[in-house]
Amino acid sequence: MHSFKKYIFTNGLRVVLVPQPESLATTVLVLVEAGSKYEKKEINGISHFLEHLCFKGTKKRPTALAISSEMESMGAVSNAFTGHEATGYYSKVRSENLDTILDIISDIYLNPVFNAEEIEKEKGVIIEELNMYEDTPTRKVSDLFMELVYGDQPAGWDIGGTKEVIRSLRREDIVKYRSQHYVAKATTVVVAGAFDDKKTLLKIKELFKGIQADKKFSKLKTVDSQNKPAVLVHHKASDQTHIVLGFRAFSMYDKRRFVLEVLGDILGGGMSSRLFQRVREQLGAAYYVRAGSDLLTDHGLFAVSAGLDNRRADAVIKAILEELKKISTYKVSETELQKAKNHLSGTMMIGLETSDELASFYGQQELFHKDILSPKDVLKKIESVSAKEVLKVAQDIIKNEHLNLALIGPFKDKKPFEKILRL
Repeated sequence: MHSFKKYIFTNGLRVVLVPQPESLATTVLVLVEAGSKYEKKEINGISHFLEHLCFKGTKKRPTALAISSEMESMGAVSNAFTGHEATGYYSKVRSENLDTILDIISDIYLNPVFNAEEIEKEKGVIIEELNMYEDTPTRKVSDLFMELVYGDQPAGWDIGGTKEVIRSLRREDIVKYRSQHYVAKATTVVVAGAFDDKKTLLKIKELFKGIQADKKFSKLKTVDSQNKPAVLVHHKASDQTHIVLGFRAFSMYDKRRFVLEVLGDILGGGMSSRLFQRVREQLGAAYYVRAGSDLLTDHGLFAVSAGLDNRRADAVIKAILEELKKISTYKVSETELQKAKNHLSGTMMIGLETSDELASFYGQQELFHKDILSPKDVLKKIESVSAKEVLKVAQDIIKNEHLNLALIGPFKDKKPFEKILRL
């Protein structure tokens, strides 16, 4: 099992080192508590836009080409991501190039120049990214589901923003937003793979000494209430109907989160799961069907997603609802429970063989929990889940009044779906 070391600098910056001496690669990941839930309506999408702009030039590396050329000349795999509550910048390299990649990632994070011409050009890139998601129903339906469940508040807005807002963003908006959130106490630096602990820690200390140590701006609390089922139908002339059907759950700090993971695996975690067997194998009406949770700092969701045969959308939704009803009515068998635990534990441990997954596993915990569970601790939590707990959590969450269905397909009327949306 991996050991890790955690440090907090006097300015509040957090560092997690995860040695993996046998690894051929090392990953550097910088995470910051900044995402779409920290935005106001008039700047919705700015977190994601800022993530893009950090790669467009720094004081030391003035162009996007200078950054990408240096990274690619080492064979680095680099990228960034923006979510509702965090933004991350990472790069994975051969271990001997760690110092160089640390220098580049810290430079991107700390010293972007926000060239006015680049800002205007990147607006076009972001708008094309939004267009791409519009044409990717598997992704778009998840955004619609968030909009349906949370409405007009940060949790219900698109992470990418709207085209109108992106076009209207100014350089001063970006500089201001960055100064409010990209501060030491909201930042976690993770290094996972093969490296020298002492040398790496000193290098991080030196590179990040200029980070802002200002106060961190917080986000609004999510309003999370519902008293009857809700449906959102998005018409698209498509060959397949994409759905997300789910319920309000609880936050990532709830002790029941491991029970919910087991519940998700039983329902839709693999090819032998209940929903896969019912919808794909028995009905032959879908290619993909899965279930799982998405838990954030002050709310959470448990949902089933699937791509369905247009002509059988009704029948499949009814079948999914039957499976949800069943799991919230009867206890699962010990055999099925153990299979789900083994599947979860196995896939987690296989995933953690790579330095990038290790960095994410430790970094996300440090960013949000400040209290890190090792893989061994997580395995224990999963193993301790009982059939009784699975039933109780299913009963707590799977309720008629908390049912939500977002759908993309060749339908215009939501009434037929409202009629069948009951357990």
